[in-house]
Amino acid sequence: MESRALDRLEAGAVALGCPLDTTQLGMFEIYRSELLLWNRRTNLTAITDPEAVQVLHFLDSLTLAAFLPSAGTQQAPLTLLDVGTGAGFPGLALKIARPELRVWLLESTGKKVAFLRHMVDILKLSDVTVLHGRAEELAHDSNLRECFDVTVARAVGHLAILAELCLPFTVVNGRFFAMKKGPLEDELRQAAVAIRTLGGGTARVLPVTTEGLGDDRCLVTIEKELATSDKFPRRPGMPAKRPLGLNSA
Repeated sequence: MESRALDRLEAGAVALGCPLDTTQLGMFEIYRSELLLWNRRTNLTAITDPEAVQVLHFLDSLTLAAFLPSAGTQQAPLTLLDVGTGAGFPGLALKIARPELRVWLLESTGKKVAFLRHMVDILKLSDVTVLHGRAEELAHDSNLRECFDVTVARAVGHLAILAELCLPFTVVNGRFFAMKKGPLEDELRQAAVAIRTLGGGTARVLPVTTEGLGDDRCLVTIEKELATSDKFPRRPGMPAKRPLGLNSA
């Protein structure tokens, strides 16, 4: 593949400290092509311009790369769970850029799960597991609960909701990252009770300043300090309907 086909992604990845080689750029080109092809018959993304895909999906996903630990909590390869991954953002994109990662992609929509499994197969990726289900249910599975060094969420939602869906999966001393847009002062204040209840520490905001990504993008990172009570997450739909610590709870 011609790397010039993804020149904005290539330059942006260098700026993020996560340079991509020719093989990785070729994998991203295949990813983009398959995403747009599948999107003709199933709703994977509202972004259909090829140039926009490389910036608003791929490069945006890679903003996490510079902040990920180099190894897991046990000094083994880092384990990462992407909750509500959709068409694989950010988890699948991070796997291409950081092939040493062990990645789990959690998605509840069957058609998106089929696409993710197709991409893992066509890109011949190892150490990638696609999970089909709801976070509220799978977080109570002993094989998944508090097992991941890093959990990430790019899904739209209040931080109190995302924390309830993600922190139960996160190992103590691991980290949860939420990809957000600012300003966040009110949301951080409103989510403080939920984060504390779920075992999280103080939320930190990391600004994203990569060229081409506007909208005050930032990362919210929370260290998991204590084990999460078995009560959480609540049954499907409840975290969104009655977010912890908010007036509607």
